[in-house]
Amino acid sequence: MTVDPANTSLGRMLLEEISPVVMVLSTPLVEEACLKNGLSFLQMLNPFSSFNNIDVPERTASDQPYRLQKFKLRLYYASDVKQPNLEVGKKKLKEIITQAGEKDLSELCSDAPQISNALVSSESGNPPSWFQCFNKQLVHMVSFSDHEAFDHPVACLLVASSKDEQPINRFVDLFNTNKLPSLLNDGAMDPKILKDFLLVHDNQDGPPDRATKLLAEMRKNPWAPYKSDASPSQHLGCFLNVDDISEKIRVLNQQVSATRKGFRNQIKNLWWRKGKEDVVDSPTGSMYTFSSIESQIRVSGDYAFMLRDYELALSNYRLISTDYKLDKAWKRYAGVQEMTGLTYFLLDQSRKEAEYCLENAFNTYSKLGSSGQQNATRCGLWWIEMLKTRDQYKEAAIVYFRVCGEDPLPSAVMLEQASYCYLLTKPSMLRKYGFHLVLAGDHYKKCDQIKHAIRTYRSAISVLKGTKWNHIKDHVHFHIGQWYASLEMYDVAVKHMLEVLACSHQSKTTQEFFLRDFLQIVQKTGKTFEVMKLQLPVINFSSLTIIFEDNRTYASPSAASTRESLWHSLEEEMIPSFSTARTNWLELQSKLIPKKYRESNVCVAGDIMLFGVSLSSFVVPLAATSFCFGKKTDEWTPDGNKLSEENDNDDNCEKLTTNMDISSDNSLFILSEVDCSLGAGETITVLLTVKPRVEGTLQIVGVRWKLSGSVVGFHNFQSNYVKKNVVKGSRKAKLSPNDNLKFMVIKVYAPLQYFTPPIQPLPEKLYAGTLQQLVLELRNQSEFPVKNLKMKVSHSRFLNIGNRENLTTQFPACLEKERDSGQSGALANSDMSHEVFLFPEDTLIQGEMPFLWPLWLRAAVPGYISLYISIYYEMGDISSVIRYRTLRLHYNLQVLPSLDVYFQISPSPLRLQQFLVRMDVVNRTSTESFHLHQLSSLGNQWEISLLQPPDSIFPLHSLKAGQGLSCFFMLKSCRKLSNSEDTISSISTPLASDVRLVPQGSGDSVYDITRSPLVDFHHCERLQQESSQQGDLNAIDFILISRTLKINADPGFCNAPHLISHHSCHCSVASAAPISWLVEGPGTLHHNFSSFCEVKLKMTIYNSTGATTFVRMKTFNSSSNVGRLTGVNAIQSATPGNQAGWHDVSLVNEIKVASNIPGTQHLIGKCLPVYLVWTKLHQCPT
Repeated sequence: MTVDPANTSLGRMLLEEISPVVMVLSTPLVEEACLKNGLSFLQMLNPFSSFNNIDVPERTASDQPYRLQKFKLRLYYASDVKQPNLEVGKKKLKEIITQAGEKDLSELCSDAPQISNALVSSESGNPPSWFQCFNKQLVHMVSFSDHEAFDHPVACLLVASSKDEQPINRFVDLFNTNKLPSLLNDGAMDPKILKDFLLVHDNQDGPPDRATKLLAEMRKNPWAPYKSDASPSQHLGCFLNVDDISEKIRVLNQQVSATRKGFRNQIKNLWWRKGKEDVVDSPTGSMYTFSSIESQIRVSGDYAFMLRDYELALSNYRLISTDYKLDKAWKRYAGVQEMTGLTYFLLDQSRKEAEYCLENAFNTYSKLGSSGQQNATRCGLWWIEMLKTRDQYKEAAIVYFRVCGEDPLPSAVMLEQASYCYLLTKPSMLRKYGFHLVLAGDHYKKCDQIKHAIRTYRSAISVLKGTKWNHIKDHVHFHIGQWYASLEMYDVAVKHMLEVLACSHQSKTTQEFFLRDFLQIVQKTGKTFEVMKLQLPVINFSSLTIIFEDNRTYASPSAASTRESLWHSLEEEMIPSFSTARTNWLELQSKLIPKKYRESNVCVAGDIMLFGVSLSSFVVPLAATSFCFGKKTDEWTPDGNKLSEENDNDDNCEKLTTNMDISSDNSLFILSEVDCSLGAGETITVLLTVKPRVEGTLQIVGVRWKLSGSVVGFHNFQSNYVKKNVVKGSRKAKLSPNDNLKFMVIKVYAPLQYFTPPIQPLPEKLYAGTLQQLVLELRNQSEFPVKNLKMKVSHSRFLNIGNRENLTTQFPACLEKERDSGQSGALANSDMSHEVFLFPEDTLIQGEMPFLWPLWLRAAVPGYISLYISIYYEMGDISSVIRYRTLRLHYNLQVLPSLDVYFQISPSPLRLQQFLVRMDVVNRTSTESFHLHQLSSLGNQWEISLLQPPDSIFPLHSLKAGQGLSCFFMLKSCRKLSNSEDTISSISTPLASDVRLVPQGSGDSVYDITRSPLVDFHHCERLQQESSQQGDLNAIDFILISRTLKINADPGFCNAPHLISHHSCHCSVASAAPISWLVEGPGTLHHNFSSFCEVKLKMTIYNSTGATTFVRMKTFNSSSNVGRLTGVNAIQSATPGNQAGWHDVSLVNEIKVASNIPGTQHLIGKCLPVYLVWTKLHQCPT
């Protein structure tokens, strides 16, 4: 079934490009007359060269006629009937592309096209119109080839003007061979073509009489004298008729049939060409003249194709194809294959044959090199259109890619058209679509077609959205920005350059390159550029922290950033019950507050609100200045009416420097502005403050900053950052980005103010064990007092609240013992570690006089320590909206190692209840020296003493950095030993014993470890150093007191008066055996051996445990004949019948036995004396 060319794009293209050519020769006066209308003569005739609504029968070589519905003639001046110059053709291609870019300039300022829009446009068959112009120009660049006949003129139209002198002679001159195209003169085509003559008359040049007369002369056939071979019946000068071409086809077909068709002719042709197998390859083969049979067959096929007789055309093409192949005339062979493929397509017969022929032609053209490149391009375009007609878009895209040559400009257009083919595939191949657009953009850029490069890159952006192809996206946006900047479209350039700033995945060099180009483009604008959602520095909005004070106040940013759960656990015993307290404390003013603000957060006028924003850079250092928050405020009068409104306007914004300088008294708030710089890869937190001045409402709407002094970035908090999440009855200390950023500003009287810092002198660094006195300083300048103060600390092991009397004493002199005092007092045993400290009931804070209260600080262990302190107070004004407030303090301390102290206790081998104590001390510092002052013990009636004088132990009176020493002490019990007849006494009260480690003449006093704060901190250490020995009556505690020798130059240290105490608790004096014993008796005894010798010995047995103990004694005799006797038997052996052995001189029935088991002795924490006698009889020698 024949395909109607009008139904496909390829058919319409073939109708326009492969149709009969009429060559026009005109005189200058003809062109002059036509140019009066602004048209050439050819342009005037073009509308009459197309016949779209005809229905005429036509018959060529066959007897069966067919009908033509459309027909077209192509008109060319004789001067244009030649092969186009390649360079001129390339210039025309560039003009087409450049003009298309100028027309699309307005689209460059619009948003990037979406994939859906591009897909709809492509599916509707409306590609950019300049694509068709571009493709036509590529086809025209191979026009009038000598191996193709469809571009050869079939007729010649000679045109003269009525104003010409002797117009008939002018007709003869026009067809002079010197003026004819090379195709006619070189023998590529038959010079005997049909000629038509036209006389042109302009009525403005005179009446038509002259023209009528000339026309009559022309009709008399005056050209017979100029054509000697003309027969009398020949009609010279008749107008071109379709029948003329049909007749030409029939004549050619007869010649072909006579020479080539039939079995005999085919054998003859093959035999004749057999001898030409060794012919050398030639692009065009041997020279074929118009009269050669090969040329006649090609002309017959092309004429049949132009008259839509595709069956005849196909038979001729197939007939001549073998001849050209055998002749190795590859260009002519490729041309025949090209036309064969098109004929198959129009006949709608074998699709595979059509594709094979076109592919074969394309490959053959490509093998010819530069001479066949343009023909290969035209063949590729035919092939692509055929594939697109059959919805084979993927295959068409591949052919587009193959058509691309070395010339980057045509290649760019081909790549762009290939991208649209990938878009039209089912399903769409979006990645290839975007990839080919980027390739096309790169080729456009190489040819300085910047606008087309921008257009293709912008189309690729829609493909890259939502993907993880970060490097490709950076490449696309960066180059678009650069290209827009080259067009001086800086606003759009900055928009795209912003997309590459957040490029943490790139190398440092690339990031610096992106940032430098971005800032250069901004500087070229000559103004401060404002950018919404600037991505440098990176602002972590999810970590946005807004800290404000309602009933909770903070002494430092670190206190405000502490978890609320920690403060909650610390304050739950101080503040009123949650069930009776409202979150917003607005009961008294609920009628004065608009309903929409009743659930807002509450802040206090005059209090500073702290905003924390986390900033980070990539590997490129950044400088950001003028960070501030955008805000919107309303002022309310005491009766609840809106008084004024102040929006986020740079003219109204009050600025604060980092020193919080107030700039004006008329604003409703005071706003801080912070400058900062970020190093490579650094993350910092910028702290901004807002101080509302009057009652009303305050809303935080965004943040603004300036980057490198030329770019102003701003970011509005969207709804997803300000979701309302208020739980009734809960307490809020800070806002996350999901909280409400609206605040109700209220007035509070009698606020508790504090010095900076409120606790002085608080060091940043100190050595482990350091004890020093601090002072808490508070004040209240309002007319209403502050009362009912409470205080609680998180670590009583480090911080202890003192008594008011400590303010009037000097530290450490207040801890010294009286020189004439005896034993120290009893050790306090109270537990204040988790209790709330209540200030005296008469405590009021009001007026200019600061309120002072002593605190004790001791660095218990090395490391980084965080101290949390909460002070509760109530306002004296009963009409205040907030009834009570808390002041929260947080401090970080660095505790450095100082001394390591170890104790080892061993029982004395000579005395019961006496022990040898070894103390090892090592200085763990690198520069500091310590002066050891005293060692104190705490236990049940234990007393400690030195074994050597202090001078022999400490010859230098100090322990230098890195040194260690060991010294020994004697520890003995001051309790009297009780025997079994005594009643069991109660546990005695622990007492203290002190040993001076300095010489007596040094003048240093002994410190009383039973006084506060030493006794309080020691109690905390006992609780901290819990062990299995806790509660043991034989356990003892040691306290080593020392101090540093010199003033520390480190500014983090505080050189206030101090002591250093080290506590070792629960040191047991119990031996490994629960029972210890000592035998006492005379060292020397004189005896005459006239009688038995008796030695009285005393054995003292001590039970060191708290449990009932069973004791059995074993004795050993030295005489071998007596043997070993144990237990009761040993005692019974010393009878009158056996005088040698041990004798118990005490009566058994007189021993107090606590157990009801007979024959046993039990000891419970007692010393039991047992009297034994050793007897032995020695005979005197004779």
